[in-house]
Amino acid sequence: MGVRVSVIVNVHNPGDTADACLRSVLEQTMPAADYEVILVDDGSTDGISERLDAIATARDNVRTFHLPFTGSPMHGRNVGLAAATGDYIYFLDQRDRLERDALARMHERAVETDADVLIGRLVRDHGSPLIAFARSTARADILRDRLLCLLGPQQLYRRAFLEEHELGFSVPGGRLAEQAFVMRAYLHAKVITVLAEHVCCHLGERPRIEEDPRAMAKELRGLLNDVDTYVGEGRQRDRIYGYWYRYAVLRPLLTTRFADSSIDRGMHFRLVQELMSEHFPERLDRYLPCQLRAVAAFVREGRLDQVVLLANASKRTGLHAELTEVRWDAQVLVLGLTVEVKGSDGRPDRYRTDGQRLHWIPPRAIDAKLLGGSVTDVSEAVERARIEVYVRHAETGVVHFLPLAQRVEVVGDGRRRVGVQIKGETRIDVSTAALGEPLAAGHWEVHVRMFGGVHQARSRVSHPDGPLNCLGVLAQRPRMRLVVPCWTDRGELGLAVEPRSFAESIALVSPGAEVKQADGHAYVVMPVPYVPPSGGPPLELVLRSSGLRAREVCAPALVEAGVPGKLAGQLVAKLPVSRLSAADHVGPGRWLTSLRSPDEEVGLRFALEVRKGRAEVHPATPVDPERSLRGRDTVLHRMGRRLPVVRHFVRLARAAGHRYLN
Repeated sequence: MGVRVSVIVNVHNPGDTADACLRSVLEQTMPAADYEVILVDDGSTDGISERLDAIATARDNVRTFHLPFTGSPMHGRNVGLAAATGDYIYFLDQRDRLERDALARMHERAVETDADVLIGRLVRDHGSPLIAFARSTARADILRDRLLCLLGPQQLYRRAFLEEHELGFSVPGGRLAEQAFVMRAYLHAKVITVLAEHVCCHLGERPRIEEDPRAMAKELRGLLNDVDTYVGEGRQRDRIYGYWYRYAVLRPLLTTRFADSSIDRGMHFRLVQELMSEHFPERLDRYLPCQLRAVAAFVREGRLDQVVLLANASKRTGLHAELTEVRWDAQVLVLGLTVEVKGSDGRPDRYRTDGQRLHWIPPRAIDAKLLGGSVTDVSEAVERARIEVYVRHAETGVVHFLPLAQRVEVVGDGRRRVGVQIKGETRIDVSTAALGEPLAAGHWEVHVRMFGGVHQARSRVSHPDGPLNCLGVLAQRPRMRLVVPCWTDRGELGLAVEPRSFAESIALVSPGAEVKQADGHAYVVMPVPYVPPSGGPPLELVLRSSGLRAREVCAPALVEAGVPGKLAGQLVAKLPVSRLSAADHVGPGRWLTSLRSPDEEVGLRFALEVRKGRAEVHPATPVDPERSLRGRDTVLHRMGRRLPVVRHFVRLARAAGHRYLN
């Protein structure tokens, strides 16, 4: 059997950023004889060339090619493609990294579905999530399955398919040339498969590539000709045209680079005018959001000045997603949300109304008389406005979308101006939220993004007044696991699945601590997400002074059980407080807090400030939730990350450490 997969990695002066990428490619579970790695060095000067040669010398399935510097990965990918011998090709950037079983999983699914293109689940640490991975699809459609949001080359391609249709990357080429390659592959492919249930590749941050407007226009014209060839006239072609009209033609005109570049923007503006005249008739404006419809109108009227003013006024749009309810329905966390877009001044966006239609209100710098009512009308867009709520793993970046019931409300202020809010309710079932499977252990952030009216925006879900609910519950699948709602110091909601210990489950919700005083003592009260039947191990509240003179005061912490599934328990510690510094008393100053059990000590996320004998709770330096969940980095854990044989014993050790179930 020959080579199954060829992985092509383009490298240029990566420093140490390529370590994770190279390691992930070389340590695949697929047998080394079944795949090859082609490393293409694009004129690096940081010493990586010698290292790549050393890797190729030591491994039979690695080859290295050295090119003069081109400044673009496109030529290197073409060289790698010409040299590849595998049945399938996978392109990888130097900042990306593969999961260990990625090649084996993708190849197996591609053979099973006879795919020309297979898109394995991608995860990125930056930017918006990828909605196309909401489900796996054996035969995906470009529009129905939202493949236009997956135009990066990190996909598995049948090599014979690429050769048959002579598909390659335009040289030198920018980001559009890269996307055009993928789009052409979609248009030619008989079968496109999406593999969503397993993460295959983690995308690193992409370096910024300066697009040459002339090259962009040339590439786009060629791509649109291909669309005309393979997609007949009608709504489907108009929707594909609408995508490129929006993202490749008009959106760059609202960027800081265009607004600040007085030398090149005149030429760029004229190129856009030519493209619109040739390929984008006014009927395609229906696929644009309101702001881009305004840009299109200004371009047709030749008003470069208005486009620049709009670009400068369109920055810093934000989204406000406020929690109105957090409750448990058995083992399902129910969230009530109110979401609205806010402008650069921090105030909610407003629309003009005549009682029947809603109209966008342009920034003051814009000459609104140049825009007709059809351009500013957002009535249908508001009716179609929607939100998407998703959870994101803080360490791995894995995203899962949540089921949602929502409605649009128009809110008036009595001055013929109204705002738009979306109110919704989502349910997080940790046993099934990961495409029917349980959520992995760790800290999950809750995010929301909104589409509608004029803007798209995304944000963390938060509540300005802090925690609404700190009650934890035990999920039953795949085993008994504690799930705890937890909050950042800014009131942003997260979900901790399977904290490592009883003390750490309390530390996660410690921002909800309160202090009460009576009889010369301060009573520190903290919520306890879940109290095990045994009552948990004995605990002490430890306070350490932050002044020059280090002092420590300890007090027993008593845990009182709540009502399982309905009411959180609480922890109470009694501390003697003094106006003056005294032994065994909490005196004036700032005191950092931690919780001590027989086996560990865990830092808490609040501090006590004592003045004139009065104690108050203040935020402390935030504790990284993931670090809190991981606990101490023991020798056993470090061995487990390196030696597959040891990983089983590490899992057993972790399971034994879940003392909150005892």
